[in-house]
Amino acid sequence: MSPRDFPLWLRDPGRPTLVMGVLNVTPDSFSDGGRFADADAALAHAQEMVAQGADWIDVGAESTRPGSQRVGAAEQLARLGPVLGELRRRMPVVLSIDTTLAAVAEAALDAGVDVVNDISAGRDDPALFAMVARRGVPLVLMHMQGEPATMQIAPSYADVTAEVCGFLRERAAAAESAGVAAHNLLLDPGIGFGKTAAHNLRLLRDLAVLASAGKPVIVGTSRKRFIGEVTGEDRESGRLFGTAATTAWAAANGAGVVRVHDVEQMARVVKMVRAIREATG
Repeated sequence: MSPRDFPLWLRDPGRPTLVMGVLNVTPDSFSDGGRFADADAALAHAQEMVAQGADWIDVGAESTRPGSQRVGAAEQLARLGPVLGELRRRMPVVLSIDTTLAAVAEAALDAGVDVVNDISAGRDDPALFAMVARRGVPLVLMHMQGEPATMQIAPSYADVTAEVCGFLRERAAAAESAGVAAHNLLLDPGIGFGKTAAHNLRLLRDLAVLASAGKPVIVGTSRKRFIGEVTGEDRESGRLFGTAATTAWAAANGAGVVRVHDVEQMARVVKMVRAIREATG
């Protein structure tokens, strides 16, 4: 997916599922922390993911794993500085910045990034919605109960699907009130962010409910703990088959984007699901 074609994809109700590759330029992300903190390693990995079938690269400079501590704008920008400009120059795909801070997001947009991906859905930084509206770019709104440092301490819902959908509707309305175009909004139920394994499974089961809102839905299950709880696999690297199952389910049930670490394998999963959906016989 080229950045030039991305606006048309956003408006297409029959949009195909895109594969988003994760690029963490952090020392402490849950699955690959430290592996791509070096600029050359980060750029090489991004190129590898594109070659493997990524339509989109999501780059972040702050770990949001359970128990993580927040990272300020200055440190995020220091980590991103050697990477962002070269990413845009080399990558012919959609690029997003994974941050909750307006200053970081705007610097990334200045460097050529296409999308702002905010796990706080505009709650961390009141300036973010206005900046996104002024720049006229797409914005991802994610649900999270609590903060990364505490979100996995006894998360609780009366009805997780209803509450997540209600939250995302409210945040979308707030973004639109701040001037963000409705067609520029994407929604993420926040799998693993303030949720038990049972909550995550229920949200996946009910994914079509969120997708019925008409906005593109992003689903990120890749290597997450709840997969290990179901399959009995403690190692993150051993959760490939569980990730493939959840990715296939998401693609078949309305996800516009799947956010993954294992791009080559998950791109094949998405390609197979698409072939089944489009079969004419």
